[in-house]
Amino acid sequence: MKRTVAVMVAMTAVLGTTAVSATAGTAGAHRPEAKVLQRDADALLAQGAPGVLVELDTPRGEVRVRSGHGDVRRRTPVPWEAKFRAGSFTKPFVAVTVLQLVGEGRLSLDDTVERWLPGVVAGNGNDGSKITVRQLLQHTSGLRNYVLEFPHLFAEEGFLRNRFTTMTAREAVAKAVAKPPTFQPGQDWLYSNTGYALAGMIIERVTGRTWQQEVRDRIVKPLGLHGTSLPGTSPHLPAPHARGYERFPEKGIEADPEDPRYGEAVDVTLQNPSWGGAAGEMITTTEDGNKFLRALFSGRVLRPAQFAEMTRTVPAPAFEAAWPGVRYGLGIMWMPNECGGLWSHGGDIMGFMTRNGVTSDGSRSVVVSVNTDSMVPRPGAPAVTGDPVRELVDHALCGTR
Repeated sequence: MKRTVAVMVAMTAVLGTTAVSATAGTAGAHRPEAKVLQRDADALLAQGAPGVLVELDTPRGEVRVRSGHGDVRRRTPVPWEAKFRAGSFTKPFVAVTVLQLVGEGRLSLDDTVERWLPGVVAGNGNDGSKITVRQLLQHTSGLRNYVLEFPHLFAEEGFLRNRFTTMTAREAVAKAVAKPPTFQPGQDWLYSNTGYALAGMIIERVTGRTWQQEVRDRIVKPLGLHGTSLPGTSPHLPAPHARGYERFPEKGIEADPEDPRYGEAVDVTLQNPSWGGAAGEMITTTEDGNKFLRALFSGRVLRPAQFAEMTRTVPAPAFEAAWPGVRYGLGIMWMPNECGGLWSHGGDIMGFMTRNGVTSDGSRSVVVSVNTDSMVPRPGAPAVTGDPVRELVDHALCGTR
């Protein structure tokens, strides 16, 4: 959630781990898919992953594999039930909550930001009366991505100094609208966490409750997502969990994506995720991620009209380098693959990367957790074009052997 794709793809790290492959004793170890997934998970170590946890969910049951280390110093594996920071995988949960409110007639996707949050988006060419709720969720609002206005998030010294600082959604939005928009509403596409900060604020204005409370009561509890939480300002990651590692570029946000010159790995497991808010603060598990994705695409979360709105996509050119052919809906992305295409929404936050995918009928889904979002290939590692986890996701969903 925290970077543009060009920087996300380039900022990857080497933490000196070795493979600790393991399928024995866990779900689906005998299944043919386990061998392929294990191979793909092991391959991510050479691309800079300290540890990897994968869970595939199919009508025949689950398959889980892991590789590398959840704790590099102790050289222990990622726990099978590990909780992890989900970053922008929070966004589909927030989008679903907005769409449920739309289905209840409590707001419209064509409502303007100004209607619900008067005066919040104004000045410097920003005009909330011209931006709709749909555009917030679709990343077509033109609003600047607020995280890029907080350079301390991308520099080791600044991050460590501010890792327990609380940031409110209103503060984040104010920082974004202090600068001109990147384009006029509806005229282009660019990923912006600001839209989801505003979506969270709109949920609160419509319901009188926090967006976290609404997500819990509408999604987390009904689906039995027992490992999922919305931590707010709490810096703690519930056990069991892997350690989260980050290597910051020497020049922070100003680093050259082609030569970022990373420092040493830093343990960033403890951090106040309020700066992510409705754009990326959630904590979850691979099991819960699969439950949510399969429920969503099996028609158990949204009414048909709102599901159709969520999956109506537009081109997302800024993401093409990582995911060729990608299109963006409302809090969900569609990507082509060898078996017809998949739906997904990954997430990146300091110390953790999640990637996932689900088939259009909800019959098969996969969630991948890596305990860094700053991967860079080891010397001599095979060259990978685009997102290094994409091949694993495709193999999982297509049943490639």
